Amino acid sequence: MAPERSFDQSNRCEGEKRRLFDHPLRCNGRARRYVNTACHTDFQMASPLPPTVEPGNAFVDIGNGIARITFSHPKSNSLPGVLLSDLAKEFNALAKASDVRVIILQSQGGSTFCAGASFAEFKAITNAAEGKEFFSGFARLVLAMIRCPQFVLGRVHGKAAGGGIGMIAACDYSFALDTASVRLSELALGIGPFIVGPVIERKVGPGAFAAMAIDPEWRDAAWCERHGLFSRVFDTNHAMDAVLNVTATRLANSNPHAMARMKRMFWGGTDHWETLLFERAAMSGELVLSDYTKRAVAAFDTRA
Repeated sequence: MAPERSFDQSNRCEGEKRRLFDHPLRCNGRARRYVNTACHTDFQMASPLPPTVEPGNAFVDIGNGIARITFSHPKSNSLPGVLLSDLAKEFNALAKASDVRVIILQSQGGSTFCAGASFAEFKAITNAAEGKEFFSGFARLVLAMIRCPQFVLGRVHGKAAGGGIGMIAACDYSFALDTASVRLSELALGIGPFIVGPVIERKVGPGAFAAMAIDPEWRDAAWCERHGLFSRVFDTNHAMDAVLNVTATRLANSNPHAMARMKRMFWGGTDHWETLLFERAAMSGELVLSDYTKRAVAAFDTRA
């Protein structure tokens, strides 16, 4: 594949009045849509980005029927509300793209796939409405991933926590390194894995999910593969990417109507999530205001 580039924080909007991911650019016959999460000039944000929260960035590369979504954030690929919103919007846009047959979701960086929710944004929440709106970002992203007609392939190169595990579970098939691991630590923060719980439970089963939610220890890649969170595990990035690319190419040349029907079958019985996940977001939005959570987040910052 051609080398990628992303918008960094120095590449701001400078008065542009367009959504970058709505305007494909053509590079060597490939369509490339950029998402600059620092730029929100002509559409409603779910909530204003607190000045202390880094927005993160993401971009999409499209070619040969394959869309590759890559996201990053300087805080271990954590997810502030703006980045959650942009990722959900991008999945919704790709769902309507007739030239896209399969989607790959990946992150940048070394040892961490996704650290989950942004702690900086946790601390900036001042009321239950803001809390619900922030956590609703995870609901919108999960729903966008499971509702799009294309298969979503996850590339997990490192650790994942909280909402990052929800993203992996919302993938239809995931590739991971044998050094990748996961943990749900929400309870230690005074909240719970309420929004991502249904999608994780569906993937690993009720017993394994309950164990993850109660015991915040890291689960290794072998555990994740055994319980269905990871579909394939590899010992090197090279080996993982080779199989991932072959799989994506094969799916890009498969019948899109058959794949769309298979995907509806995979995620059947989830219609009630359109309500349930937002009810769960309200629960988290209230709990994040508790003194317990404020002390837990402050203690984490002290250790970090």
